[in-house]
Amino acid sequence: MQDFLLIAGAHFLALLSPGPDFFLVARSSLAHGWRGATGACIGIALANGVFIVAAFGGLSVLRAGSVAFMVVQLAGCAYLFYLGWLFLRNAGKSSLEATPAAGKAHWRGGVMMGFVSAILNPKNALFYVSLAAVLASRHTSNGAMVGYGAWMVLAVLAWDMAVALAIGSAALRQRFARALPLLERLSGVMLIGLAVILLVQAGSGSR
Repeated sequence: MQDFLLIAGAHFLALLSPGPDFFLVARSSLAHGWRGATGACIGIALANGVFIVAAFGGLSVLRAGSVAFMVVQLAGCAYLFYLGWLFLRNAGKSSLEATPAAGKAHWRGGVMMGFVSAILNPKNALFYVSLAAVLASRHTSNGAMVGYGAWMVLAVLAWDMAVALAIGSAALRQRFARALPLLERLSGVMLIGLAVILLVQAGSGSR
């Protein structure tokens, strides 16, 4: 029970830290309502599941400094730049009444965008590798590892859905109608800023 509380607490604190996934869910919720953001939430949870399976399975490609990890870092930087540019380009163009447009094609696109956003975030890889190392040092059983992994995937999905519900309510979207273009521009700038920080870190880590 103590190990579970340790893992769950560390994971929840990591979820509280705003990152690319948060901005993606928030922007989708404001523009299309919480239903329009469910695809992104599911895609993010699936990508976290991939990282958890890989990290808990002991795949060395996720280790910091490996060639594969450097590729993920650089790809992540490029994707963050793309997301930031997308937010800046579309600032003020989102219709707050566009919920009906969130059909199957939009939903599938949200799943893909959420998955790519999370899978190209090297911080996710480092976080789960660190957790896996802690669990391995405590001689955690395979059954417990599976349970922890399932809990974390569900926690990611539940948290992102809660963010989508909180931000995507019709009343809140109308309240943010005038502020949405500014929020989208700020999100775009912050995503590009994150990309620059990651790029600098990747450059210093390769030396």
